[in-house]
Amino acid sequence: VQLQASGGGLVQAGGSLRLSCAASGRTFSTYAMGWFRQAPGKEREFVASISWKGVGTYYADSVRGRFTISRDNAGNTVYLQMNNLKPEDTAVYYCAASRRTTQTTSHLYEYDYWGPGTLVTVSS
Repeated sequence: VQLQASGGGLVQAGGSLRLSCAASGRTFSTYAMGWFRQAPGKEREFVASISWKGVGTYYADSVRGRFTISRDNAGNTVYLQMNNLKPEDTAVYYCAASRRTTQTTSHLYEYDYWGPGTLVTVSS
C-alpha cells in the first residue's frame, strides 16, 4: 500500500482544513487507517483512527470534538476534517495504514504503511 497525504497549508486560528490521504492497492478497505502528527522537536503523536468499514472512530483528547476522520473505501481515500484549528495543531500530518487490525488503534507500532506527510501551520 502506498499513501499520499494532501491538503495541508497555512490557516489562521479558528479556521478549518481538510486533509486527504489517497491509497493505492486493492486491500485498502481491509485496513484500519490513522492520522498522526509531529511538531518540530516533538515525537510523532496519534491524532485519529478509523476502522475498516468506517463505523468505529477514535480520537486523541486534544482533537476530539474538533477533528473528524472519515473514509471512502470505493475511492481508496481517508480524510481528516479539522475545525477550530489552534496554533498547537501546527505539525506535519501523516496518514498510516494498519494491516494488523481492522479496528481503531492509537498505537504507532501497529501501523505498517506511512505516507510522506503534509504540513499544517496554524497562525495565531
